[in-house]
Amino acid sequence: MHRRTLLAAVLAGAVVTPAFASGTARAADPGPSVTRTGTTTLDSQAIFFVSYDGLVNNNSFQKNALLTYKGYQYAVWYTADRNAVVGRRALGASTWSTVKVGHTLRYNDSHNVISMGVSEADGRLHLNMDSHSDGFTYVKSVAGLMDNPAGLSWTASRFGAPQPTLDGLALTSQFTYPQFVSMPDGKLQLSYRAGISGNGRNALAEYDGTSWTDLGEWTSSTGTYTSEHGSSTARNMYLHGIDYDRNGRLHAMFTWREQSNSVMCNSGGITNHDTGYVYSDDRGRTWRNNAGAVVGTTGGSDRVSVNDAGLVVDPLNPDHSLMNQESQWTDSAGRPHAIISYVPGRFGQCTTNYVADRTANGRAFLVRKSSSGPWRKTEIPVPLNSSQRTKLIMDKYNNAYAIFPFGRIAAASVASGHTDWRILFDGSGLNAFGEVVIDETRVAQDGVLSVMYQEKSSGTTPSALHVTDFRLPA
Repeated sequence: MHRRTLLAAVLAGAVVTPAFASGTARAADPGPSVTRTGTTTLDSQAIFFVSYDGLVNNNSFQKNALLTYKGYQYAVWYTADRNAVVGRRALGASTWSTVKVGHTLRYNDSHNVISMGVSEADGRLHLNMDSHSDGFTYVKSVAGLMDNPAGLSWTASRFGAPQPTLDGLALTSQFTYPQFVSMPDGKLQLSYRAGISGNGRNALAEYDGTSWTDLGEWTSSTGTYTSEHGSSTARNMYLHGIDYDRNGRLHAMFTWREQSNSVMCNSGGITNHDTGYVYSDDRGRTWRNNAGAVVGTTGGSDRVSVNDAGLVVDPLNPDHSLMNQESQWTDSAGRPHAIISYVPGRFGQCTTNYVADRTANGRAFLVRKSSSGPWRKTEIPVPLNSSQRTKLIMDKYNNAYAIFPFGRIAAASVASGHTDWRILFDGSGLNAFGEVVIDETRVAQDGVLSVMYQEKSSGTTPSALHVTDFRLPA
């Protein structure tokens, strides 16, 4: 599949009317709100070091560092002495029980996060950790641990030994960004990148309750991208998310990062460009563009490429410091939404230092597929004041919430077409470092937004790691 086509026509204007709302609001449906109900401490002395402008215990691309399953909430982090820890609590409890899983963090690299997943088929908890374009460490629990949390003790004996493979399945020697994806049929998938930044491919592995299978790569790093400044022949796709909706469709929104700096106006920027979208109706085996045309097959010779038609739903050149791996959510009708952020053109057409320029002038935008079909984009009128990423959730009424760096929360109602953004919580009292982690699974289960954050520190002085809870509209 070739020929790159931009869908610019569907993005006329940054403001939409309520007729373009991405969900259906009834007259009695409430608008967005958050009520802070309490904060618990996971670790008073968690490891702290700044790398790639972030922390290893709080990175946007962790899926999941915090999750809820059958009445219990689980969290993962590294302690001050570098031990990988899993904690759990009954929902509503004020204290966490913790277990060391037998692995210590190798490097001071914020990419080397811990991600969790649950295989419903056999009730296991899975962990993948400590990787950045090299090997990974994998740990899984005994079968049934997640199905009977009140009846089974929370001890190290419930977890197997750390492994450098998925139960013997070796994937790649250049592994990064583990993200576990729960499947509608109770199986579990692992999304990851093979290769390096600017020259990598997204891939999937699948666990059926008995064993792991490597499904293979589904994106291509080859092809030619040309901007007004120059060309690049290698890249990688960065996912804003990869999630199944309630009908079993797998959605992925993304941006491309080019390997060659020649595509930028200034080498101090970042080579990310365009927001794209693909989906799969066969559990990630075949990928389709926005119009429904097949653009790639997992494990096949034809993979999703920068030169495929119909991928781009919001065009943007590499001169605006577009952030990668921000956030994605699928509403109750199965329509995809994403938070993206960059420096808008009104602040200039060439960023020269992506950290400084994003901090000074960066803004976040909601990009979503509307109920009428076209894609819409709305700027969220909240300065980022940070180079870092924003998270997205939607409550059961399809109101949208943006969780900014430092734990600030803004929201917009579905009735307005997600245009009436306002700050609901300004982060006061958190002293949060920057990016936060959210519990995506709990939002749907009991209407609570749990936010995991780490307090600011300096150098490598450990600091407290917390979870704070907000009640959403009932």
